[in-house]
Amino acid sequence: MSETFASGCFSQTRIEEILGIPFTADNYVRLLKSGAETFQTIFDSVSTARHFICIEFYIFRDDDTGRKLADLLKEKSRQGVKVYLLYDHFGSFMTSRGFWSDMKKAGINLRVSRPFRWSSPGHYIHRNHKKLLIIDGQKAFTGGFNIADEYHGYLKIRKLAWRDTGIYLEGPIAQTLFEIFRKSWAAWRGEPIIHTQEAHAGNHRVPVIPIFSNSARSRRRLRQLFFYSINNARGRILITTAYFTPSRRILMTLEDAVQRGVKVQILLPDKSDLFPVDYVARASYTKLLRAGIEVYTYQGKILHAKTAVFDDCWSIVGSANLDFQSLRRNDEGNVGILDEVFTRQLTEVFEEDLSQSVKIDPVLWAKRSLYEKVLEGVFSVFRKRL
Repeated sequence: MSETFASGCFSQTRIEEILGIPFTADNYVRLLKSGAETFQTIFDSVSTARHFICIEFYIFRDDDTGRKLADLLKEKSRQGVKVYLLYDHFGSFMTSRGFWSDMKKAGINLRVSRPFRWSSPGHYIHRNHKKLLIIDGQKAFTGGFNIADEYHGYLKIRKLAWRDTGIYLEGPIAQTLFEIFRKSWAAWRGEPIIHTQEAHAGNHRVPVIPIFSNSARSRRRLRQLFFYSINNARGRILITTAYFTPSRRILMTLEDAVQRGVKVQILLPDKSDLFPVDYVARASYTKLLRAGIEVYTYQGKILHAKTAVFDDCWSIVGSANLDFQSLRRNDEGNVGILDEVFTRQLTEVFEEDLSQSVKIDPVLWAKRSLYEKVLEGVFSVFRKRL
């Protein structure tokens, strides 16, 4: 039986009922606030691997960052460490075959998820959008980042480096995430992964719950968790998302939160890498602003983080955006943390991001050009296909 954690208006038991999986206690959690910090921590941790490394990423590019991690993985493989790498076919489509071949030659086990099939081309809209790295069943990483230069901050024009958020986990939750990876690996016809785990007793008190989705049922649970979190907030809701194409129900739920006195702030990219999605998001601004929701757009770097804070105790970090693709089609990976200290750290990051953002002014927004309004309407027609 799992230990009970109480935090404000959020019930551990209710969250577990929604997701159908228990919280894992006694974990160490570290927030990774920049690409440089994220990848340096990844490289350092991978270097310590003794038994196995599991990697599941939407994008794994053969650029400087991808090659640096690949070289490290090949070296660990030569040392006898088992390496299992699962990448998404669409997300990593531009990665060269030679890059994967070199990994195979070094003894790395490779599988591809969601490949294109002529027999069912419609299924190609479903993506494995997860970002997950596990080391020896003791350490794990997840978040919004992929394995590529723009997430690392390696680009020559640093202004174009992306702003993302990652999370490092250590303790029993890593074993739970390993079991999730093992099922995903098997689903894509990977050879059975058999490893004897070393006990890793936690010496911290942070409760973490995995929020992974790879089926209609698990995606429904993900949506139910978002609605539960919004409906139970009593103080404030802080949402950061790269792609925001909200359903009518999400908009109504956020409006209801404001009406009961909750402060709702949403941070979005000023310009993302997918400009049609920007216009779909902007189509919802008028409704959000009229409801009293504060909307901010991040300036400079492309904002790619996906985090949510509810009051001062419950937070979600991972790969899922508040868009149709994440909530209805993709395989996604997130973790929920029911802890006031971590939530305070994530709140501080949100406030730092606001200092580099512009708040949308309702009066000025109403005066935007007819051309912009037309584009919002046109792209909104394709909301479920973006």
